[in-house]
Amino acid sequence: MSRLVISEISKNFGAIQALTDVSLSIEPGEVLGLMGDNGAGKSTLVKIIAGNFRPAAGEIRIDGKPVIFHKPLDAQREGIEMVYQDLALSDNLSAASNVFLGREPMRSFGPIRYIDYAHMNSVSGELFKQLKSETRPRDLVRKMSGGQRQAVAIARTLLSEPKIVMMDEPTAAISVRQVAEVLDLIRRLRDRGISVILISHRMPDVFSVSDKIAVLRRGQLVSSKAAANSSPEEVTGLITGAIDAA
Repeated sequence: MSRLVISEISKNFGAIQALTDVSLSIEPGEVLGLMGDNGAGKSTLVKIIAGNFRPAAGEIRIDGKPVIFHKPLDAQREGIEMVYQDLALSDNLSAASNVFLGREPMRSFGPIRYIDYAHMNSVSGELFKQLKSETRPRDLVRKMSGGQRQAVAIARTLLSEPKIVMMDEPTAAISVRQVAEVLDLIRRLRDRGISVILISHRMPDVFSVSDKIAVLRRGQLVSSKAAANSSPEEVTGLITGAIDAA
């Protein structure tokens, strides 16, 4: 059974048609590379899946169950997590504090309640170990590389044991070595059976980790096929319109 199925999703903003009858599916433990030019509808689609927008038409199913999201919390309850391009991390806090931000575990000593930092550090350390990241729980985020920051953002999603993680341009504006770290993190998620939707303009990164590649152009799905059956040249043609569909 597919982990996520979206059927004939459409969305408009006034007179602007952002998406038209988009249908896609992703399997458990599969990486879907979502590509398209600026304005193609990628952000709108993932925001619908993440519960930020309501579609004008269409259906979303998670593990075969129809779902309706009124807000992002509804999507999170169904196992959908989003890692945005800006990562939404607090530079002045430690890695562990960022992993648990807004979900800090509390302990009590008589009438006094306090944050259980020992538990946060222990759980965060285990998550980083699972991701095979060199990030340490007590490290300050402001001193971290781009790859380490991505590890913190991904570890935060793992707290809720997600079914689907969507990542927006995770390899933008970081070094070659850090790109390799982030791509390894994506593979770790896949190995855990988590489905990953990777939104990126970086063709080599998408082809190196994706099992399937979907291309949007002007709000319409023009291709969805196994990465092994496609090529960077074909995807470029689909994005630009030199190739109508594939």
